Amino acid sequence: MTTTAPPGGDLRTGSGPSRTDGPRRTGRRRGVGSPGSGLVFVLPFLLLFALFLVWPLVQGLWMSFTDSSLTLRETSFVGFDNYAEAFGDPDVWSSLGNTAFFTVISSVPLAVIALAMALLVHSGIAGQWAWRLAFFAPYLLPVTVVTLIWTWLYQPDLGFANQLLDTLGMEPVGWLSDESVAMWSIAALTVWWTVGFNFLLYLSALQSLPTTFDEAAALDGAGAWRRLWSITLPQLRRTTALVAMLQVLASLKVFDQIYIMTKGGPGGSTRPVLEYVYDVGFTGYRLGYASAVSYLFFALIVVVSLVQLRLFRQED
Repeated sequence: MTTTAPPGGDLRTGSGPSRTDGPRRTGRRRGVGSPGSGLVFVLPFLLLFALFLVWPLVQGLWMSFTDSSLTLRETSFVGFDNYAEAFGDPDVWSSLGNTAFFTVISSVPLAVIALAMALLVHSGIAGQWAWRLAFFAPYLLPVTVVTLIWTWLYQPDLGFANQLLDTLGMEPVGWLSDESVAMWSIAALTVWWTVGFNFLLYLSALQSLPTTFDEAAALDGAGAWRRLWSITLPQLRRTTALVAMLQVLASLKVFDQIYIMTKGGPGGSTRPVLEYVYDVGFTGYRLGYASAVSYLFFALIVVVSLVQLRLFRQED
């Protein structure tokens, strides 16, 4: 009796055709891993991004070339007239100077004080949780609460600041009414309020630094200040660059605390560019001109950011 192997099988084993012997499937089902599947997940974000960011930017740019106003129903195209007027407006330059002055007097302390606070906590001082909470807690407060607290402190008669000066035998100061002092007072408020964020950046950077270099220098007899200056600070260069960039950009966009506390006074000595844009657009009803000023300021911020990036890359 003879045994006949099945078609495509093995005579010895009698096995059937293998699954790999047949033609392979070349088609692929469109699944989660397909190239276009991710678009489904990002599409809602893209729609919101276009609706609430891209479209307002385009609309505002077009408005800057018109005489749009809250009091006019019809608008006309005026070209670069708004931009030409902005370059010759002394109020634009004065508010820009106030913004630059605030940026300088607030950014430097915010970096230096944050670094000192981070070094203090990183040194292992007792009560770590209390120090961290005290340094970071003000950053969690809303601007209205912060300005209310500091307005009380700056009260000319009953405020703590003038009471302290009186105890020391000094004359009271118009913290928010003196043109030469008001911007410094707001800068002090800003430092107390926002230094906690930079403190966390520096503290996280310190905790990630290798300890081998510091320990080797200590064994060689280097003191604490020498190790800080020659070993720790150079390793924090990238963090310092990040803090400087973020802080300059944030200070250039200052508006809330100044508007609530002084509304740009006294005598316009504390009015930043953004408050001038607000005053022109919503008090003077000149939306087209306000848009032109805001886009000029936006261009300035872009230039400052590019200059900072170039400087930091050269240092690296």
